Amino acid sequence: MSPIQRVTLGQGGDEHEAADAAMAEFIVPRFAGRVAVVTGAGSGIGRGVARRLAAEGASVAAFDISTEAVADTVAGIASDGGTAVAYTCDVTSEQSVTDTTAAVVADLGPPRVVCNVAGIGGFFNTADMPFDRWQQILAVNLTGPFLVCRAALPHLLEHGGAIVNVASNTALMGQAYSAAYCASKGGLLMFTKALAAEYLGQGVRANVVAPGGTDTPLLGSFGLPDGADPKQLTKIMTPMGFSTPAEIAASIAFLASDESSYTTGAVLSVDGGLTV
Repeated sequence: MSPIQRVTLGQGGDEHEAADAAMAEFIVPRFAGRVAVVTGAGSGIGRGVARRLAAEGASVAAFDISTEAVADTVAGIASDGGTAVAYTCDVTSEQSVTDTTAAVVADLGPPRVVCNVAGIGGFFNTADMPFDRWQQILAVNLTGPFLVCRAALPHLLEHGGAIVNVASNTALMGQAYSAAYCASKGGLLMFTKALAAEYLGQGVRANVVAPGGTDTPLLGSFGLPDGADPKQLTKIMTPMGFSTPAEIAASIAFLASDESSYTTGAVLSVDGGLTV
C-alpha cells in the first residue's frame, strides 16, 4: 500500500471551537499564496493550526496518521471556504515523510511554512516504563519533526519560510512521571534552536511554541500511573486553566508569519503563566 492517501475536499466538518469564533475578527490573510505543512492536523492543536492558517489564506497540507481524522479537518476547512489537502502520513517513517512531502509539492507547490504539531505522551513511573513506549514518544515528538524539517528544508531554503515546532512547558521545567515526554520536548526545543543557528541569514526562521495544558484529546493519554502522588502534579495547572487549541494556534500563526520576521530561535511560552 502506498504511504500516501489523499482525501478529496468535501462537505461537512465538525463543530468549530468557541474560541475560533471569538478570535475570527482578528484574522487577516497573512499566508495568501503560501503552502503550509501542519502535522498532527487530525485533532487538537494541529487541527486548530490547520484551520487558522487556512483561514489566513494558506493552502494547507494536513498531515496525520489517522486518515479519518485528517479528512474531517480538511472537510471543515473546505466548508469554510479554505484550501486544504489531507495526507495520511506517519511522521516516524522516513519513507512516509519523504513521499508525502513530494506529493505536497506536486499537489500544492513547495512549502513555505512548516508546523510540527504531532505529539504523543503519557505518565509513567520511570522505573517501570516500557522501553518501546519510550522509543515511540521520542520517535513521534522528536524524530518526526526532524524528518519533516529535513524533507521541507530544500524548499524553504529556495523560497524562504518559517518552521514552528510545538514543544511544551515540560521543555522548560521538570514534570513528574514524564521523563520521556520532557526529554522529547526538551530535545525538540534545542533541535529548533540548532536549526535557527544553522540557517541564520538564509531566509529560514525556526521558532518554538511551548503550550501548557491544552484542552485536546491528548489529555486522555495522561492517566496517573500506579502509586503516583497527585501532589507531584500541582504545578501543571494555573488559575487560568487549560488553553484552547485556537489560542495556541494564534501564537503559532504569529511566529509563522512575516510579522515575526526578526524572530528566530525563540521560545514563546503560551501556558497561562505556568513558567513565570
